[in-house]
Amino acid sequence: MIGVLSGILFRWLNIIDYALFYSGGIIGDDMTTEEIIKLINAGKIKKFYKRKEWKRKRRQILERDNYECQRCKRDGGYSRATTVHHIKHLEQFPELALADENLESLCGVCHNIEHPEKLKRLEVEQRKQITPERW
Repeated sequence: MIGVLSGILFRWLNIIDYALFYSGGIIGDDMTTEEIIKLINAGKIKKFYKRKEWKRKRRQILERDNYECQRCKRDGGYSRATTVHHIKHLEQFPELALADENLESLCGVCHNIEHPEKLKRLEVEQRKQITPERW
């Protein structure tokens, strides 16, 4: 009984959530784009990813893609998607930040392939010596 009620409640919350988002009841597209541009200019783009609008859109895209990595799928494989990727980078195209056609679900490995600049690599020359050589 409780499972049925929680399922009904969850479904209604999703319907209300969807209606608010697409009716512009939460925030208009123009205002969001302006806010994103301000965040980019201030170097605080991570705040965008903590907003309700992004979290809601992220969940919608993962559900749309059945939580499947779209890159793995194109290559004939399967992997569970954990990340939503901006096809056209957010910093260059803030107006496409919440556009469905600019978002795809990816697994962690594929997202790292799409963004090699975000991987932290320690070069041998950059490593700090723990103890000085004594030879």
